[in-house]
Amino acid sequence: MVHVLWVIGFLVGTTTHTADLILGGVNAYGGFPLGVRLFWVTLTILDPAAAALIIFRRRPGIVLGSTVMIADIAVNWTVFATVGGLSFFGVISQSLFAVLILVTARPLWIWFGPSSKREQANQNRKA
Repeated sequence: MVHVLWVIGFLVGTTTHTADLILGGVNAYGGFPLGVRLFWVTLTILDPAAAALIIFRRRPGIVLGSTVMIADIAVNWTVFATVGGLSFFGVISQSLFAVLILVTARPLWIWFGPSSKREQANQNRKA
C-alpha cells in the first residue's frame, strides 16, 4: 500500500509541473531564479520516472524518489523563505510527503527485493 502513496505523490507532482508548463509555457516560473526554474522543469521528467520505477518495483525508484523529495523540499523551503511566491500549504504538504518517503524507504527497499541479477546473485551467495 505504501508504494501506491509514493506513486500518487509523484504523479501529483508530475501533473502540477506539467500543468504549469502547459499554462505558462517557457515562462511558467519566470519570477524565480534560473536554477530554480530549471529544477522545477526537470521535475516534469523526474517525478514520472520515480513513479514508473516504483510501479515496476525497482529499487532505483526508491533512490530517485528519495533524492527528488529531499532536493524538492530543500529548494522549495529556500524559495519560500528567501524569494516568496510559494504557498505555505504547498511546502508543508511536500514536507509531509517527504517524511512519508523517508520513513518508508527502507521497508519498501526490503519489500521490493533485489532488482538486478547481480543483487539476486549476491543474495543467493549470502544464503
